[in-house]
This record gives sequence, C-alpha cells and structure tokens, in this order.
Amino acid sequence: MPYNRAHHRFAVFAAAVTFLLIIAGALVTSNDAGLSVPDWPTSFGSLYKIPHLVGGVKFEHTHRMIAQFVGVLSIILAVWTWRADPRRWMKYLGLTALGLVVAQGILGGLTVLFYLPPAVSSAHAALAQTFFCVVVLIALFTARSWVEETPRIENDERHPSLFTLCLLSIFVLYVQLILGAMFRHHGLSWWPHVLNAAAVAIVLAWTAIRALSRYSGIDAVRRPAITMLALLIAQLCLGFVAFLTRVAWGHDAVQPEFPMVVSTVAHVAVGALLLATTVALAVQVWRHIPVAVGEHIPSRERKPVAA
Repeated sequence: MPYNRAHHRFAVFAAAVTFLLIIAGALVTSNDAGLSVPDWPTSFGSLYKIPHLVGGVKFEHTHRMIAQFVGVLSIILAVWTWRADPRRWMKYLGLTALGLVVAQGILGGLTVLFYLPPAVSSAHAALAQTFFCVVVLIALFTARSWVEETPRIENDERHPSLFTLCLLSIFVLYVQLILGAMFRHHGLSWWPHVLNAAAVAIVLAWTAIRALSRYSGIDAVRRPAITMLALLIAQLCLGFVAFLTRVAWGHDAVQPEFPMVVSTVAHVAVGALLLATTVALAVQVWRHIPVAVGEHIPSRERKPVAA
C-alpha cells in the first residue's frame, strides 16, 4: 500500500494532543481540582460558556476542553483510517480508538457525578493511557518505515523470548499504572506502588538489555529499547522525587504544593511515554522477530514479511 503522509502526520498530531490531555488530567488530580466544576456534561450549567478560570476551575475546565478536542480528532482519525487505509485490521484499530475515547469521556463524567470514587477515577486514568497507546500504534502503523520498508527478520531461540519479556513489561507497567492511580485518588496506600516499582525496574531493564544485546542491528528494535531504558531511569528518579514531596515531606500540606504538583505530573507524563514506548517495542519485536510468537523456522527458510 502507498504511504499516506497526511494520514500519518494527523495520527502523530492526535497522539501529541492526547499526551497533552494526559498532562492536563494529571494537573487536575495533582491540584485536587477534580470537583472544581461540579456538574457534567455541562460546566456550571452550560455546554458552551467558558467559566471564570480561577482556582481549580482552570485545571478542570481546560482538561475538559482538551478532551473535547481529542474526541473530535478521534472521530476524524477513525473515519480517515476507515476510508484511506486498505488494511482491515487498521480500520478496526481506528474504531477501537474512537470507542476508547467515548468510554473515557463517560468515565470522566462518572468521576464527577459520583464524587471521585477511587475505582472509577483509576479506571479513567488507566483507560487514558490505553487510548494514548492505541493512537501511538496508529501513528506507527501509518509511518513510512512500516508501510514501505521490508522488515529484517531474525531468530529468537532464548527462553523466555524477547516478545514474552515485552508482554511481561506491559503487564507490570499496567499494574503500576493502576496502583499509582489508586494511590493518587486515595483508594490505596503508597507501599504497593513502591514495591511494584522494583518489579517494573527489573523486568523493563531485562527486556531492554536483551533487546540491545541481541538485536542492536535492527534499528526498529534498538531505538525503542534505548528510549525505554532512558525513560525507565527518568521515571524511577521522578518517582523518588514524587514520593519525597508528596509522602515524606508533604503529607501534612493543607493544599498541594508546587514541588508536589510538578514531580507528580512529570511522573505521570513519563509513565505514559514509557508505556507507549514499551508497546511500540513489543510490536516491533513481533514484526521483526516472529519466532518470538512461535514461528520456529530456520533462518535460511525465512522470507521477509510484507507490511
């Protein structure tokens, strides 16, 4: 299929705005501004009037406006993918993104209507990053490197396979995401999140080192592996700073202080990038190292897999 530059760039733009939305959502939670706008789907009784952006309202209402923009982008992306992309699975991936953003909006409304229940608020946070990963995958699958280049294929005969390690990395990251969301929304203590951080560090480091030591010759695998390792180091440092400012030093604070907000928002943002990078690495491993999903074929009998 021909490379569609406009479609790809729009998907990249949608992913960037979604990342901005995650940051806006983290600002709402970190500033305890979740109920600053007390009604939904209206804002102070109006669907279109912009309220006075003071206090927590500026965080919550800005978050809603960005969310509405992401919803519009998702509709355009789903329709564009359905009409322009001949790959059936890509059409359904676009619809999946649209379904996720609708579900995300409903969960966001429920968090307001039911006064921030931890389970619903945590599901809202987890689904936001899931949607972000799906849009990143659409951007990846529409890129010139995916559409036009013939993938380089290599064997993976080690156990566990690199693909298995990628899936395990995604799993521990999701556990960490949910534990962190439950802690931020006051539904869980801090210690499960901290304990699972050790598992995340071990599994992701193992995955990245395996990828770099065995498949550094494959650019599509090497680049996300290096990025994942760098983001992991940054995330561990930010997590430590967030723990100090929010738990060790700021637990008696009357309202969120600036260091608490900055460290927590940065921690959430880097976490979203880390999850999306790990998902991208898993997809690239699946493409370039198909033996990792059970195709035990000798190298001399392999044929390149078309996009």
